[in-house]
Amino acid sequence: MTDTKIKFCGLRREEDVKFAASLDAGFMGFILSERFRRYVKPEDVASFRKFVPANTKTVGVFVDEPEEYVIGCAKTAKLDMIQLHGNEDDGYITAIKKKTGLPVIKMVKPVSESDIIAARHCVADLILLDSGTGTGKVFDWSLIRDLDRDYILAGGLTPDNVGDAVERLKPFAVDVSSGVETEGIKDFSKMKAFASEVRKI
Repeated sequence: MTDTKIKFCGLRREEDVKFAASLDAGFMGFILSERFRRYVKPEDVASFRKFVPANTKTVGVFVDEPEEYVIGCAKTAKLDMIQLHGNEDDGYITAIKKKTGLPVIKMVKPVSESDIIAARHCVADLILLDSGTGTGKVFDWSLIRDLDRDYILAGGLTPDNVGDAVERLKPFAVDVSSGVETEGIKDFSKMKAFASEVRKI
């Protein structure tokens, strides 16, 4: 059985959170940038906390937001971690870590070797490798074969390909949102199948 953790992202409903909890998700991600369709209010995330197991981290996802907005949301939503999914630089990441006291996950879009070098030296506590912002597409996994730090693998993962990803790459965690949805809503049968594929390796 693999040690790879699971991050279900884009959770919006109480029932999504409860089901993710039943699958022993390592991380639950909530979109807190308002311009995205999976956005949830920080107050709603705070209300979901009672359904989140102690060993599961709640992650607020932000895309190129002002520092004060992130800091305020982190407090209101009672977040465990912050994920920065835009063009935030090391200075911004350092400021958010210092002002919130929370670990930060930073998204890196691997297109070339230079992106992997940047990922290796990023000041974030953890990096997340993705093909973009909610593209649902897989990037070239061969780019990360020599990456020597823990990372979360995202981008186009589904119950059909995540088993192969875990077996080949052995990431710290895998992240999924659209890959376990049907018509934009979390599909519990797909979530269960995804978790099963990750853990059977």
